[in-house]
Amino acid sequence: MPTPPRRPWTHDASPNEIESRAELDFHLASGTLSGLTVLGLYLDEDPPDLTTVDVRDAMFVGCRFADNAAAADVVARGGSVVPALPEVPYPTTPSRLYSGEDLAAGFDQGGFEAMYDTVVFRHFTVHGGPLPDVREALAQRLHDAGIDGALGAVLTGWAAAHGARAVIGVMGGHQVRRGEPAYRMAADLAQQLTRAGRLVATGGGPGVMEAANLGAYLGRETPAELSATIDRLAAAPDFRDHQPYTAAALAERARHPDATGGGLAIPTWLYGHEPANLFAGSIAKYFSNAIREDTLLRAARGGIVFAPGWAGTVQEVFQAATKAFYRTDGDSGPLVFLDRAFWTDSVPVRSLLAPLLAGSPHGDMRDLIHITDEVSDAVAVLTGG
Repeated sequence: MPTPPRRPWTHDASPNEIESRAELDFHLASGTLSGLTVLGLYLDEDPPDLTTVDVRDAMFVGCRFADNAAAADVVARGGSVVPALPEVPYPTTPSRLYSGEDLAAGFDQGGFEAMYDTVVFRHFTVHGGPLPDVREALAQRLHDAGIDGALGAVLTGWAAAHGARAVIGVMGGHQVRRGEPAYRMAADLAQQLTRAGRLVATGGGPGVMEAANLGAYLGRETPAELSATIDRLAAAPDFRDHQPYTAAALAERARHPDATGGGLAIPTWLYGHEPANLFAGSIAKYFSNAIREDTLLRAARGGIVFAPGWAGTVQEVFQAATKAFYRTDGDSGPLVFLDRAFWTDSVPVRSLLAPLLAGSPHGDMRDLIHITDEVSDAVAVLTGG
């Protein structure tokens, strides 16, 4: 079994959370940890002396202590200890997002079944899937809370550098095969958005989602190289054939070691039967699909592109429209529908959404809807070009 990613993982954490030994030592020098939360530190390595430190209302979550007596002393003096759960194959207090390397760890040694992402999915299904037992539920919720914090830091940093509306979602069917026109269109779109300084965010699955992260990953490459990469990937087109599908992605990552970030992916182990999307630069993988869905839509404040897709994509369309209607996360960016025939004949989105958005308590929002066949039009709408 591959080793779960372990600390030190760093990001700009909450001021009330301690996520590195350096942060801990800083607070220990002041003599108090009162009111603070210490997350996932290995306190059995060069154990700090906590006996003279004020630990009232301090919480130690997922930490390893030198012995039971050290943990008991913290509790006796007013602190709380949520112990590490060593039997789970994932970190219960992650403080950074996953990378493609993290999820693919173990593939070189044992193939798809041995990689970290698959091992966690198998554990997830054995322990009840979306209905885990209490102990497993606690571990999963702690993990997802850590991902929440890490993702919040990434989005806050991106907004500070590029503006709050610079994250654009790309959504669409997971069954689109590598090399198909919809795959190429999504990759082209994402490459252009990345060149325009936008962070592309997807649901982290195969199909349109992988295509979009691939386009972002090759943001510095030429369109011809993007097309050639898709041609090579198309030799393993179907995600249901896990081994060659994943091997092809890893081969392209090795071919482009200096590629740009690859955007953001927000997948879930609920759909862990689908192979990991390895082209995303930052991967906020959740156990809870409900949290993951809302988080993805909330992040995409610069607008959302909907490529053709069925039930899952249509669900996301109406979730996005609901957020726009109520402004639950502030003003909404454009809702761009790529493939006029699909969104007019197969799923008549304008006739479905226009009456809803016209009745928003915040004014008529029908102008958010854009339906086009042209990637250049979509990019212009989303970037103001």
